[in-house]
Amino acid sequence: MSYLKTILLTLCLTATNLAIANDSADIAKELAVFKPYLGTWQSDFKVEPGKPAMQDISRWERALNGKAIRTSHSINEGVYGGESMIFWDSKEQSIVFYYFTTAGFYTKGTMNVLSPTKFVAYETVTGSKEGITKVRSTSEYKDDKFIVLTSYLKKGEWTKPEERVYKRSEKEVRFR
Repeated sequence: MSYLKTILLTLCLTATNLAIANDSADIAKELAVFKPYLGTWQSDFKVEPGKPAMQDISRWERALNGKAIRTSHSINEGVYGGESMIFWDSKEQSIVFYYFTTAGFYTKGTMNVLSPTKFVAYETVTGSKEGITKVRSTSEYKDDKFIVLTSYLKKGEWTKPEERVYKRSEKEVRFR
């Protein structure tokens, strides 16, 4: 019986790895920086003592025949979430993205590639009830995880950068 379980587990892991590898096939050369980010990720946020835990599950995947990258994420199984489409804008000669949220606001931004595994994103926010008008974040893939540093322009002042570390995950993005 354990032999059968071992075979089934091996088949499941192989199928998952093939699906991830297939996701990275044929991505537009301008989007190559995102190849290592493809797949599902998890970050357990640093929170103050006594505050509830916060966990972000994020999925990055090839979209539109490799002409775009689609991301989706959910915090605490759908309390908050969003989806993005990242693509090369040939007219702007830039990586552009739109991010739509369950909180009713959206952002439009651009990304600059800093290295083969690192990029910076600049976003303009529309409709934030918290007074956030811009977001600046830097993401770097290293040692099979990625680190994101994010600052917000809120009520005219930039916040101190927040760091989040994402590790590979088997969890699913969920929306309520």
